[in-house]
Amino acid sequence: MGAQLTVSDVSLHFGGVKVLQEVSFDVTAGQIFGLVGPNGAGKTSLFNCISGHYKPSAGSILIDEAEVSGARPATLARHGLARTFQHPALQLRETVLENVLLGAHSRLPGGPVEWAVRMPRTTRAEKELRDEALALLEAHGLAWAARMRADQLSHGLHKGVELCRALLMKPRLLLLDEPAAGLPHSEVEQLIETVRRVRDADITVIIVEHNMGLISALTDRVMVLDHGRKLMEGTAAEAQADPRVIEAYIGKDVADDAA
Repeated sequence: MGAQLTVSDVSLHFGGVKVLQEVSFDVTAGQIFGLVGPNGAGKTSLFNCISGHYKPSAGSILIDEAEVSGARPATLARHGLARTFQHPALQLRETVLENVLLGAHSRLPGGPVEWAVRMPRTTRAEKELRDEALALLEAHGLAWAARMRADQLSHGLHKGVELCRALLMKPRLLLLDEPAAGLPHSEVEQLIETVRRVRDADITVIIVEHNMGLISALTDRVMVLDHGRKLMEGTAAEAQADPRVIEAYIGKDVADDAA
């Protein structure tokens, strides 16, 4: 079952710079939730707080009922959280399959000693995970690239590989950071269908994205950030019609002229 996320009064400060200021929202298990806002609004910084790459200066983050604020990414993986990045973080000299298998680390039984001496249960688990990785690549149309080096693939295909790696972690909560950036229209349509299938597999999804067509097509609810503060929360249609959101995106003078 998908995980519930509860973010309460999260702030993030770097010295005197207030990147996030008392941001709160809830994502119900099984939802697709959108996180939108103009450039510099703090969306990726908020993702980094949720995924353990930044430690919030204040506030609380719960996955289901477990407090995870400040937890390391490896700990969060055990709570069922996985994420992708705005710029895919692949090992470019490794094969596509090897990159996907990096997502299986948290699922291997035992520890470093067992892995080093190749205990039978470790060997069995590795084979099962390799089969799962190949099945994910097949499901996402990337089986043909499994044994190619990652640097031989396009940026758009890198995003597909990173998504397969995240899904191999068996997440209950998946964070997608600008998954449509740089994709042609045809691949955006495929991405929409992929994210719907992910949600139908009982995974809660949170998306940071500038493509409002994708946000409108996918999300149950959205939250709009501006200058590190929560501006509003509602449906995508409500966000697009909100004068405060229009002003944040295009500026007050232009919004006034349009009105």
